[in-house]
Amino acid sequence: MERISRQAHWENVYTTKGENEVSWFQENPALSLELIEQAGAIPMSAIVDIGGGASRLVDRLIEKGFADITVLDLSGAALEAAKRRLGADAGRAQWVVADATIWEPAKQYDIWHDRAAFHFLTEEQDRAAYVARLTRGVKAGGHAIIGAFALDGPEQRSGLPVARYDSASLGRTFGPMFQLVRTIRHEHATPWGSQQVFQFSVFRRGG
Repeated sequence: MERISRQAHWENVYTTKGENEVSWFQENPALSLELIEQAGAIPMSAIVDIGGGASRLVDRLIEKGFADITVLDLSGAALEAAKRRLGADAGRAQWVVADATIWEPAKQYDIWHDRAAFHFLTEEQDRAAYVARLTRGVKAGGHAIIGAFALDGPEQRSGLPVARYDSASLGRTFGPMFQLVRTIRHEHATPWGSQQVFQFSVFRRGG
């Protein structure tokens, strides 16, 4: 999918649907928070949420006192929705409108979190571009937390095809620089009660 049409797709989603009218909505991103904390994050850890959109993860991170948070998404409308929800607290995070396959991280992060963005990259060149930025953007000893549809998860979402993974196939995609430290199967309940099966994998970046 061309980058311009990909961005237009997500802008349309977030300008025509409310926050809780999309299948990926979570009132409480408990698993992501658990994995971030288990990865050793402390209040001064640099955390980036790739494809964060209007997710409430940033709200919870701010509540917990994290002070170096970046939220990146293709959709400016999604980020504006999150900022409106946060009000004055929006100033406690950095907001980046960008495509993760062409974005150049300005610094390295301790935690790279991606729930349900990477699996939309169905072209090999896009995956390779993402992994290149992941490798540059995570500190040695830092962690990547990736939530993607499991092998028995949905074949598409929001009208787009997805790539499905288990931890082994995701590890092969990321390469030997990233060592798997934890994997967990997660069933996400959509706002209308259906189940979507995710595979969350935590990788530690080597030196």
